[in-house]
Order: sequence, then structure tokens, then C-alpha cells
Amino acid sequence: MTPSVTGRFAVALLVWFVVVPGVVAVAPAGGGPGASGGSVPASGDPLPAFEEAARPLRAVDPSGPFEDLRSFGQAVGAAVIVGVGEAAHGSQDFVVFRHRVLRYLVERKGFRSFVLEANWSTGVRLDHYLLTGRGDPARIMSEEFQNAYLLLHSRDYLDMIRWMRAYNIAHPDDPLRFAGNDNAYAGPELYDRVVDHVRLTHPDLLSAVTGLYRGLRPTLPVGEWIRAAMTAPLDERRARAERTGRVLALLRARERDRTDDGHAWAVQHATAVDQVARMYAFDLGDPRAVPAAMAYRDTVMAENTLWWHRRTGHRLVLGGHNSHLYTSSSNPALPLTQGAVLRRRLGAGYLAVGLSFDRGAVHATGQGLQNPVDEDVKRFEAEPGAAGSVEHTLDRVSHRNWYLDLRTAPPAARTWLNAPRPKREIGTDFPPPGDQVHLLRSADLVVHLHEIRPSRLLPRACSPAARVPPAPSRWTRTAGCTSPPSGHPARPGGSPPAEPVEFNL
Repeated sequence: MTPSVTGRFAVALLVWFVVVPGVVAVAPAGGGPGASGGSVPASGDPLPAFEEAARPLRAVDPSGPFEDLRSFGQAVGAAVIVGVGEAAHGSQDFVVFRHRVLRYLVERKGFRSFVLEANWSTGVRLDHYLLTGRGDPARIMSEEFQNAYLLLHSRDYLDMIRWMRAYNIAHPDDPLRFAGNDNAYAGPELYDRVVDHVRLTHPDLLSAVTGLYRGLRPTLPVGEWIRAAMTAPLDERRARAERTGRVLALLRARERDRTDDGHAWAVQHATAVDQVARMYAFDLGDPRAVPAAMAYRDTVMAENTLWWHRRTGHRLVLGGHNSHLYTSSSNPALPLTQGAVLRRRLGAGYLAVGLSFDRGAVHATGQGLQNPVDEDVKRFEAEPGAAGSVEHTLDRVSHRNWYLDLRTAPPAARTWLNAPRPKREIGTDFPPPGDQVHLLRSADLVVHLHEIRPSRLLPRACSPAARVPPAPSRWTRTAGCTSPPSGHPARPGGSPPAEPVEFNL
């Protein structure tokens, strides 16, 4: 069954980002000379200006040396959060370039955290591995990166996580940290950590908290749980949010009595549980509610990132899709981006780096597919950018791969950039309908790659059908795990493809 337009918008909340035509102007990203409140038509050929200001990239992969990133580091300046986007979820080149930026900023600028557009509980598990070496990152990724997050299950992310762990072994007193900031799923470890904290420090609240959480702790793998949450009756979803909100209120009421680090983390874990419940409390079948739900999701991602920055004191690299990291929305279904929230809260403390490419191949699912599984992922070819598009113009620069600080670009380049233009923004599915991006208002830097390759997908180390045991050992979910012989695993239980959820008006 083909999903309705409303269904596609609804599933975009969880299948990362489904782009649609249109533009919503917010505020200039970089400000400064040349920015204006309206669209400015191109005057003349901007290519000489781009050639003058573009800085070539020696390599995309994360290996050193980093001399070609010196101007990038100067552009970072005193920013505490650097958002490095991607123009397609399913490309290895955007991930490895972000990995390269992370290494550079860690080694040269003192950055110490990486925050990803993944669930908070996923971050808890991977951070635990980075700090202790306990657990298997490949298995954690296999169990966590399902459904809307299945394109994260790649060799490219695994290599980055293993590099972070190697860094921590070499620098045990100054470790790197990992966080997820999204809210599609709250794993059982969050419930366990909240309840354990209450048991130890607020035993008078234990009965109330365990009663409110009863039946909410996930007993399904991530993919199945998300599918079930999306299709549950609205009244049931809203009742869950009322219960998680009451737990959060109980813990927040004790903040005056306890200012220790353990209580702050317990409150944040309870916050993440509540954020997930409130995400599903929106009526995703009502087109009027979808923009509000999308804005809520991006606000949550920004707030979680800001909390992590404040709690750890770290300067951090933020990873996600361009469309979420831009400081100005280009999509009517996403009226407020996390980048806009971060810019409003941090000013120049947030740096937005937009990624662009001209041609190549990506991994993605078919257009509009809901609740995808691994076998839905295919290779798609992306043709060279069409005339008039951002990609077509940027690819005319003589460097194969390059970057540019938009805030200090020559006037002719800023004039061309100061208008919404077609730009390819590929989320989980393909082909993208097309988007209009006002780069001067949306990003501080742009990185352009001539050609990209598809992500290097990993086989599942754990069957998505494996159920979560009622009382798992701490921070693992491994029951029933098997390694497929090769390629992508079959759907759970060998069942036929699930019918997509139909969201009716």
C-alpha cells in the first residue's frame, strides 16, 4: 500500500528526514556583510569568487596529516559545538570526512565529545564502551541501529568508534565521550538506571517510580519496538507520556536536595525516556500536528546536545543530516531545526558545516518506505547535479574536494549564495523530491565533494527478531543473537515484508 502524503510526513519523524520542496526562511547563519532579508538573484558568474576563496581538501578519509584543515580550524575559532552535516545518510564519504574532522579537532583543538543523531540510550551504551572497553561495539551497533537508524549500521561508524576507544586507551585521564541526542527509542538501560538511582538515593519514591514505569520498559528489539509504538492507539501513547512525565517531575522535585552528578544523570535519563514518550504522543495522522512534532524532535536533539556540553564541559562535534544541522529550515514540514535552536542559544558558539556533492552512489531505501529493514536498503546512483543547482555550481570549482567559509567569502560568491536554490538532500529514502537551500542563511561553512561512494554496510551480529530479556545483564541485549552468513539478514522470522502503516487524514 502506498503511503499518503500525510503518512510520508509522519514517517519522516522517525525515518530521519524526507525532504519536500519549499523553503522556510529563519535567520542568517553567518550574518555579516552581504546577508539580506530576501532572495537576491545571481548577478554574473560566481565561479571566480569561489575559486579565489575555496580551500582544497587533501583527503576525505580520516588519516593525517591535517595541514589542509588549518583554515577549517581557523573558521572553528572559539565555537564549542561544530555541526558537521551530510547530504546523504547512506554515503561513506560524509561519515569518514566527519571522522577526519573529529580527529583534527580532538588532536589540535581540544574537542572531547562526539554527539550523533541517534537515540540517547544508544549513546549511553557506546559511551560505556568507550570509557571501560566493556562490550562489543559491533554488537551494540547491530542491536541499536535498526528501523529509522539502519543506515548508521556501517563499517564507517564502527571504525570511528574503534578509533575513539583506541584514543581513550592511550589517554585514560582525558577520554573521548559519545552521546546520542535523538528520541525515537529509549532502551531498557535508561529505565534501569533511573530505578537504580531511586532505589539507592530516594527509596521513598521507589514504589511510585516502579509503578509508573511498569510495562513501559522495552521488551522488543529497537526496530520492532518503534513499529509497535507508531501503531499503538493515540490514547495509549498519551497515557505513557503522562506516566513518564510524572516520574520526571518526582526526580526534578528532589534536585534542590541533591546536586550530585549521579542525580543529574538520572534526571537526564528520565528526561530522555519522557522525550520518547512525548514524541509518540503527537497525532502523527493529523497533518496539522506533523510540523509541531518535527519541531519538537529537533528541539529535543538540540536540548540533549546542550545538556551534554554543559555537563561534560566538552567542546564537541555534532553529526547528523544537513537538514537538521542547518540554522535555517528549508522544509515546511520542519519549521524549526536543531541548528536554529543551537544558534539561538549559543550564537557564534555553534558552527554549522553543510556538505554537498555532485555525483556518485548512496545506500537508501525506496521512496516513502516505512519501518525499513536491512533488505530494503539498495544502492542508488546519483547523477551529476542539474544546471542551476547548488551542486552544479560548486562542482565547477577546479578542486575535486574543497571547503569554504561562507562568512568571509568574496562578495560575488555571497551574492550567489544569498538565495534559495535547489540542493540534493538525501535522507533514508531515494530519490529525494528535491529541496531548496539558502546556504548563506543555513550554514557557516560548506564542504563540497565531487563524487561520493555508498556506505559500507555491516552484516547483523544479532537478529533483529531477538527479544529483549525481561531482566538483562547491565547494558546488553544479546539474547538470540546469530551472525548471518553474508549480506543482509532476512526479515524477522523469515516473514514477508510488513505492510507500511497508513496514516489517514
